[in-house]
Amino acid sequence: MENRPVPYNTSMIAVFGAGTIGSAIAQRLAERGRVREVRFIDDNPRVAEGKALDIRQSGPIDGVDTRLSATGDPLTAASADVIVLADDTVNGAWQGERGLALIARLLRAGITAPLVFADPAQLALLETAARELHAPADRLIGTAAAAIEPIVASLVNIELGQTGTRVSVGGRPPSFVIGWNAATIDGALVADRVPPHRLQAISQSLSRLWPPGPQAIAAPTVLAIEALVFGSRHVLPALTILDGELGVRGRAGLCGVELGRGRVLRRLVPSLSPQERTETITALMRG
Repeated sequence: MENRPVPYNTSMIAVFGAGTIGSAIAQRLAERGRVREVRFIDDNPRVAEGKALDIRQSGPIDGVDTRLSATGDPLTAASADVIVLADDTVNGAWQGERGLALIARLLRAGITAPLVFADPAQLALLETAARELHAPADRLIGTAAAAIEPIVASLVNIELGQTGTRVSVGGRPPSFVIGWNAATIDGALVADRVPPHRLQAISQSLSRLWPPGPQAIAAPTVLAIEALVFGSRHVLPALTILDGELGVRGRAGLCGVELGRGRVLRRLVPSLSPQERTETITALMRG
């Protein structure tokens, strides 16, 4: 009998919340077609089913064959390969005591899947889950802040009228530090091409650009989800609980991560000038 390749993986992604962020993530996952199922879990399952139906109906046009489903039962996430905490259509972002109660319930149910915090308002929830619920730190990542790096790259591209900027951003929302010391464009240092006052203007603009929109968040979130499931050779930006990097422990910081086997495999701190390093540590300890 002929062996035929499986058109998509057998993985299931649970997305808590069919709001604007959750829907954008589900749409991108479906478009890429690398997972078998995306399951909305929402306090209003009828609305969530409507969102799933909208995405399914676009399938014949966009080539989408990923299964989209919806439920109101949180414990159906027990079989998920990755659990995404996004924004509920009834109560908004999963955060605070409500978010903590949900994570505690999932942990009691024995879930071992990584938790992806996709909403910009979930920094405190990510840290509290690790500190108070003792959720494994290497299975917790935040992805909304990862949208900042492409935003910075786009601003530099506009400044120079070309593309190809590579730059790292550290710190923690809303205090970001751009690693201009190592930023490049077409093999040249950005700092050699852009005047210091313009670099400073870009850095100062980030506070006004936070939080990013749903589509900007969905792009890096989907890459992180797929890396957690399939592994990746690429270093991706994400919020992660630091374990001694830059002398900081137990707090979430934005840095490069290698993802695979459902967890953070390695954290990588970008090359920083002494001033950038000091600013980054200050940002990590703030708030």
